[in-house]
Amino acid sequence: MSRPELYINREIAAVAFIRRVLEEAQSYRHPLLERVKFISFVGNQVDEFLMVRLAGLKDQLAAQVNDAGPDGLLAGQQITLLRPLVLDILRDQHAVFMDDVKPRLALAGIHLLDYAQLSPAQRESAATFFRDAVFPVLTPLGVDRAHPFPLISSRSLNLAVTLRDPLGAETLAFARLKVPPTLPRLVPVPVEAPAPDQSEKNGHRQPEALPETSLVERIRPPAEVAFVWLEQLIAAHLDLLFPGMEVVASYPFRVLRDADFEIQADEAGDLLDTIEQGLQQRRFGSVVTLIVEREAPESVRKLLRENLILREKLMLDEADIFELEGPLDLSSLDQLMGLNRPDLKDSPIVARLPLALQRSPDTFQAIQEGDILLHHPYDSFTAVTDFIEEAAADPNVMAIKQTLYRVGHNAPVVQALLEACERGKQVAVLVELKARFDEENNIEWARMLERAGVHVIYGQVDLKTHAKVALVVRRESTGLRRYVHLGTGNYNASTARGYEDYGLLTCRPEIGEDVSTLFNTITGFARGVSYNKLLVAPNSLRSGLMERIEREIVRHEQTGAGRMIFKTNALVDADFIQALYRASQAGVQIDLLVRGICCLRPGMPGLSENIRVRSLVGRFLEHSRIYYFANGGAPGEEEVLMGSADLMPRNLDHRIEVLFPLEDARLRAQIVEVALPAYLRDTENTRILSEDGSYRHAQPTPGEEPMDVQMWFARHLLDPVDDEAGPTLRGVREGFSSLDLSRD
Repeated sequence: MSRPELYINREIAAVAFIRRVLEEAQSYRHPLLERVKFISFVGNQVDEFLMVRLAGLKDQLAAQVNDAGPDGLLAGQQITLLRPLVLDILRDQHAVFMDDVKPRLALAGIHLLDYAQLSPAQRESAATFFRDAVFPVLTPLGVDRAHPFPLISSRSLNLAVTLRDPLGAETLAFARLKVPPTLPRLVPVPVEAPAPDQSEKNGHRQPEALPETSLVERIRPPAEVAFVWLEQLIAAHLDLLFPGMEVVASYPFRVLRDADFEIQADEAGDLLDTIEQGLQQRRFGSVVTLIVEREAPESVRKLLRENLILREKLMLDEADIFELEGPLDLSSLDQLMGLNRPDLKDSPIVARLPLALQRSPDTFQAIQEGDILLHHPYDSFTAVTDFIEEAAADPNVMAIKQTLYRVGHNAPVVQALLEACERGKQVAVLVELKARFDEENNIEWARMLERAGVHVIYGQVDLKTHAKVALVVRRESTGLRRYVHLGTGNYNASTARGYEDYGLLTCRPEIGEDVSTLFNTITGFARGVSYNKLLVAPNSLRSGLMERIEREIVRHEQTGAGRMIFKTNALVDADFIQALYRASQAGVQIDLLVRGICCLRPGMPGLSENIRVRSLVGRFLEHSRIYYFANGGAPGEEEVLMGSADLMPRNLDHRIEVLFPLEDARLRAQIVEVALPAYLRDTENTRILSEDGSYRHAQPTPGEEPMDVQMWFARHLLDPVDDEAGPTLRGVREGFSSLDLSRD
């Protein structure tokens, strides 16, 4: 079980996921601006991978760590394999944008122009914007013996400017200019017929040559828009920044730095202050990658590399320099999503409220009548915000406790917690300061809550609190009752519209008791804590899931009906991979829906031939975690767990995570008989993992219609309500193969 060839490398699997996202940007099934969104997302994902994962490998290499992962690859070997894979993704991202998406945007009336294409009137408009909004915030930094090479912040876009002094020596001078991140990357200009394109290079196709241009894209829109790239606008006016000097040339470049700072328990006197210091470290951590425009001459690349090495006393290999065609950093294309062009975006889905909440104006009464399962974004996230807001306003509510991991900028849940505190309720909130790349936002929320009198806990130094839990304690005629929300996703109303997640509203006493114990453990001191129903990492989650896998093997030997389906974001943990291999060898049928990183190799004879792995990447980000065990195969005996934990060592051993059971038979039927079979029938968003680590698109079987599971969920109401007409959920358990989910 420990042979390296049985495992896919974790980092290569992560890059493969980014590649699958890029394929969505290349797909014509998405509206044009949605393809732009995927292009932007790829840019962010590559940046994060380089700043965290590749940086971590370089740290291992520098520290001479010779420990290999389950796949047997050492840090240096992984770095050598990963660099060309990431570079290929960036080049393909640029190609799909320049060759396909950008010309289609122009046909649709959205013109992204190079400065050389601007007409005189457009240049005058752009010049006015430069003088009024750009020039005052620019800071040119010359580099010479009196001016050392500046410290360049991570992810910033910069111009490397070469200059000549007409009255001085022939040697070129050098200056660095940072493109202000506070200004829009795409600067609006008046719409006019563009001049002949002088920037099309390297065989980029013209709009006339585009394949499969839809009728909608050919219709001239009622209102066109045009933009010019901010860095090109700045480059065109460099003479105003360096008066008396001759501007020879300028070249965009970026620097990516190590963003994975660690907090040592013995050094964190005040966790909030320590996190704030770490954010400063992230901006100026060790350089991981230098990205330069391909047209930059060798002299400029050499100057940048040598100055980075000299200034920061680090090694930067030639292989750490990525040469790309401009424009650099396509993540900023998400600015276009703000355009009012519904014809170029996905049609909005109509989020609904579960029938139980529609029928009762009192959320607490509805929960008393039975557990409520929410499936976002198909079920409105207002069900969650209403739960907290009603608790804040209800005079019978005594206390509210909640975990906050990523809540976004405009957070109605936080506003409700502030209102509850103002009304005199006991409010305790765990704000996880260590949520990577959300630390600054979470610090602001933590301070705001503290100023209002909320009991704010920052989490534990050595554990991230990733669990999604809210507890409301309410005084009722029978005594105090606990109401609980448990989720697979964050309390973020904005991302809930684009992330697929589940949530459970319940007042089951044993679950309420468990959640109270969890909060007491987080906020105070406790050892040897046990839970009635919840699996909680790092205490019992690993062992609890492992016991269930072993139980499934035993039950299969008894009944021959062993079956497991796991839906998760990542499968990395070697112990769980080995357990799944053992289950497959015993004959248990296993389907794994792993959106992102999967290190297990399916379909290996004698080992994993009973395991199938699918990755679903589509319009919504599949984010829920579901663990299904047939538990003997008898109806009603199956077990379904949901929660926040992926099968990764960090989730199982280094975070506070929660998995919760679906104890209501109606809700289990919703998952077992409908939801999981629907996911397994998807052909539009699914790739199937092969034994060699490659992915292929799923295809309908002959005679079967294509199935888009996300749109199927958007069209179907799956409320598990029993009435005179019988259950609204109908399906089959046997093999999950007979349920026809391809039609309404």
